[in-house]
Amino acid sequence: MKIDSRLKVIQVSCYSGYKANERPTHFTVRGRNLQVEKIIDRWYGINHNYFKVLANDEKIYLIRYDQGKDLWTLEKIVGLNTG
Repeated sequence: MKIDSRLKVIQVSCYSGYKANERPTHFTVRGRNLQVEKIIDRWYGINHNYFKVLANDEKIYLIRYDQGKDLWTLEKIVGLNTG
């Protein structure tokens, strides 16, 4: 499978309950393993699930799961948790 080089592919460990990859629990960015402390928001598209998460480094990340390709990508580092 050819992957678009613009995508920031990441490795994600998930909780799987009633469906596979229900929500992320850990992910790796730039060689750092981060734990998801809180899911701030989530929304679902036809083929993609988006998660806005607070990680244990106090940063907020937007990550996306492409169900058709079984591929996780980092969409954006939103910033530091201020609240």
